[in-house]
Amino acid sequence: MASLNVGNLGEYLREQRRNAQLSLRQLAEAAGVSNPYLSQIERGLRKPSAEVLQQVAKALRISAETLYVRAGILDAERGRDEVETRAVILADPTLNERQKQVLLQVYDSFRKENGHEETPSRSDAGPRQTAG
Repeated sequence: MASLNVGNLGEYLREQRRNAQLSLRQLAEAAGVSNPYLSQIERGLRKPSAEVLQQVAKALRISAETLYVRAGILDAERGRDEVETRAVILADPTLNERQKQVLLQVYDSFRKENGHEETPSRSDAGPRQTAG
């Protein structure tokens, strides 16, 4: 299976897990995901959803926003308020993926209308290609 380009998310998760002195199995259990799935995320073979990242962040007691940026779901250059707003929308378990995308599009249109540069959401862009 080819490795996906999800930034350094897997390496970062592994580092955070080790800093928390948790085994892969312990973190998987605390986050409510399967051990093999978490292992694939750490090895860059799977790109997790915003919901999974939120669960993992909660289990590690770290910011879900940081994981969203590292996974390419959010852009690091965006203002903190915008990033937090997008993170809350993407992490809402009561919304399906289509609803989240529509809500983000409406949010972008209001920001553009109010004079802020429009920045497209990365959550539906798939793996990003890099030169090199």
